[in-house]
Amino acid sequence: MSGKHTNEMRTPMRRVRGLGAAHTGTGHFWHQRVTSVAGIPLTIAFVAIIVALLGRSHAAVVQILGSPIVAIIMLLFIINTVYHMWIGMQEIVLDYVHEDKLKLVTLMANTFFCFAIGLASVFAILKLSFGV
Repeated sequence: MSGKHTNEMRTPMRRVRGLGAAHTGTGHFWHQRVTSVAGIPLTIAFVAIIVALLGRSHAAVVQILGSPIVAIIMLLFIINTVYHMWIGMQEIVLDYVHEDKLKLVTLMANTFFCFAIGLASVFAILKLSFGV
């Protein structure tokens, strides 16, 4: 066959690289599923830590949250949750925002928001852990 296929589903860049839609979407799909599964025990641990902190004094809360095991669990929870949120919102924007400029701005805002929330949360846990 010669000529251009009118039913071609790949963009010109994808044709050059030899990649179709299936080669790009599966990574996000699996990252979303893995972070979701990882979030189950991390969320249970997070809730258990928060319940254990109820009714304690400020000094006791700082001491508990500053302990290495609790800090590691909290950091893993934060990183996993923020990454899961970033991927999920990215997929929602890609699926439902159709105007290119609005899509770009929304994706940038999503990335900035997730990064800011993650950075502030990690900073708070590290500050408690190292007492800086």
